[in-house]
Parts: sequence; C-alpha cells; structure tokens
Amino acid sequence: MHKAGVSAAPVSPPASKWCFDITDLDIRYGDRKIIGGTTLQIAANAVTAIMGPSGCGKSTFLCSLNRLTDLELDCRVTGQVKFHRSDESHVSAPIVLGRQVGMLFQRPNPFPFSIRRNLEFPLRQHGLVDKKRTAEIIENSLIDVGLWDEVKDKLDMSAMALSGGQQQRLCLARALVLNPSVLLMDEPCSALDPISTQKIEALIKQLATKRTVVLVTHNIAQARRVADYIALFWHDGSSGTLAEHGPAGRIFEQPTTDFARFYFAYE
Repeated sequence: MHKAGVSAAPVSPPASKWCFDITDLDIRYGDRKIIGGTTLQIAANAVTAIMGPSGCGKSTFLCSLNRLTDLELDCRVTGQVKFHRSDESHVSAPIVLGRQVGMLFQRPNPFPFSIRRNLEFPLRQHGLVDKKRTAEIIENSLIDVGLWDEVKDKLDMSAMALSGGQQQRLCLARALVLNPSVLLMDEPCSALDPISTQKIEALIKQLATKRTVVLVTHNIAQARRVADYIALFWHDGSSGTLAEHGPAGRIFEQPTTDFARFYFAYE
C-alpha cells in the first residue's frame, strides 16, 4: 500500500504531448518552503486540475508556471520548469511567456475603465496599434467567452458596471486576446453564482480543445466535470508536495495513495 504523499508512477502523456515538464521544483519564501521536490508533466490541449487542501501551495505552483513567482520578494525557485510550445521549442523568457501563457485569477479584476479599453490594453502593450485588427480581435475574444451579444452595444461602458460573472468572462477574454497557448486559472468560479459557474466551466472545456488549461480548484465536483488530469497536492508537515498525478477518471475511481482516498472521500 502506498503511503500518503508517496506518488505511484503517474500515467503521463507521451513527451510530444507535454506542455509543461517540471523537475524537482522547490519554491521558498525566505526560510519557508512552500513547494518541495515536485516532478510532473502537464498534458497539452487538456484540462489539468490542481487540487488539495488549503495551504499546500497550489496557487504558488500555478504562478511558477508563468514565472509570476519571479515578481515576489524573497521568493526563490529551484529545479526546472520547461514550457513546450507547439513548435516543440522550449521557452523561459518572461516576455514570451506573457504572450503564450494567460492567467485568470480567483476574483474578477477588470481594469477600472471601459470594456473596450480592458481588451485593447494588452494588445497595445504587445505592439498592436492597427485599429481594424484590434476591433476584430476584441470581437472574437468576446464571442469566444459568450459575452459579445451582452456587451456589443456597450463597449465604452465601464467594466465595473458589469455583473460579477460578466466581469470574470471579460477577464477571460482579456487573457485570450493575445491568443495564448496556455490558460492558467486560479479558482475562477469561487466568487461566482451557479449559473455563472456553469458558463465558465463550459468555456473551460471549449478552450481546452485548442489550448492547455491548468485549473486550481477546491471543488471536487467541478474537477469531475471538467478535468482530464488531476494533480493532487498535500502538505507533508514541511512543505506542499505532489501526492498523486494521473488521468482524472483513474484518480477519482482508483486512487493509489492513502491521502487521495482520504481526500476524495469527503466529496
């Protein structure tokens, strides 16, 4: 019998289908270790749910994938995080990751100006100034998140006037305007009502047909609905560590670690 926190050999996708290849990842804030010795591969064009109890480092792990941890004072990251683009090249430069890896946070965080300017901002930051092309990208991004019909006549209205669910979909559209190949999502439905949650979950499944989605969630039912793979973390008393990783169906139905069996028993 496998002890809690001791991973069975995961069933990983073939190397050509990895999006992230993570080896011996350690993350510390000062003297405090947040993540210790984590090794796994994250599948391309699939939804991987990052799960586990509070305090096991899920959000920190997520932020390490696009190097947001580099912006944190006293944060030290060792080990290796390789990002595989579709052309099989490896990327580590933050400016390239900024285009290739989008991020959606726990609570909606629209900029305090118009809907249109929320979506224009990242395009201008990355050098797009052509007005016609900008308008096309904005329209397509809003269509992709199911928001176009709701706001097409209100693009100059303040984004702060939208409902919470609309704001989160706007933030998702903003993350998509640069056409990233990866979308990182940190509990994107935790502040939303059930109807808005259902819309976001449908979008997650739709987006994963063309992109890699890595989703932090505490919601086991949500993970069952949307995830193709599960990476389950726990806290071993000194740091967060990977307990089990593999296809969602296998993890839910036949977990191989005591911790996974214990965690999913509380669904």
